[in-house]
Amino acid sequence: MSLFWSHLFQYSFLQYAVLAGLLASVACGIVGSFVVVRRNTYVAGAIAHCVLGGMGAARYLQRVHGQEWATPLLGATVAAVVAALLIAAVTLSGRQREDTVLSAIWAIGMALGVSFITATPGYQEDLMSYLFGNILMVSKANLWHMAALDLVVLAATLLFYNKFLVMSFQPELARLRGLRVGFYHTLLLLLTSLTVVLLTQVVGLVMVIALLTLPAATASQFSSRLWKMMIAASLLCLLFTTGGLALSYAPELPAGATVIELAGAGYLLSLGLKFMLNRFRGSRHR
Repeated sequence: MSLFWSHLFQYSFLQYAVLAGLLASVACGIVGSFVVVRRNTYVAGAIAHCVLGGMGAARYLQRVHGQEWATPLLGATVAAVVAALLIAAVTLSGRQREDTVLSAIWAIGMALGVSFITATPGYQEDLMSYLFGNILMVSKANLWHMAALDLVVLAATLLFYNKFLVMSFQPELARLRGLRVGFYHTLLLLLTSLTVVLLTQVVGLVMVIALLTLPAATASQFSSRLWKMMIAASLLCLLFTTGGLALSYAPELPAGATVIELAGAGYLLSLGLKFMLNRFRGSRHR
């Protein structure tokens, strides 16, 4: 781990990686908390796997047709937003089974991504980096894109926090109070889609749901208010991403997998601490 900290001040790619973890952690803590309390993990999973289609299409346009503006990160953002809007339309209409539509979006997005990547000459190896992430390859342009997505997530959360709070814990009350449930539900899905894009840069598509939920689930063990849960989850996500980078650097382990392993260990530790705390409180009241 000492090698990582000594190289951090020498190499820009490591500095970019740490900054990417920081930017991803802001949105992860905020939106991940909403996903956990609303139990929308499967919805987030469908959006995450649809992102591969956008990334593959962007890489195809870039390499085969010379469209340099079509970066994988831009393609991921477009695909995630489209997937969120489709899911919102289906869940609000109630005409189709939600689980069936989510499964279809999940599978079709992955299939399109694989097809586009296979059709791009010489770039089939990109599939692994998309699926499992490569935070050490984040560029300065990626960081600016991530910062812009962060600003959108922060601005929307600050503007509509109370509305989201009611929607998350008392949806029936939200309807009775005349809240535009459809609008705020769609907005939350869009914020989830942007956060998925951010986290994809860190751990890839396969493990993005784990990073979206584990810090928030860990924070929920000791947080009595949603805003406290968001702050704690953001700090935990930053700890897990930076710690995962540091632990994986010297032995050349996959950074994304190490981040998730660290996050999983943190979650299990929080469950154990919460159990012991409850037992201690119970013994004191006997």
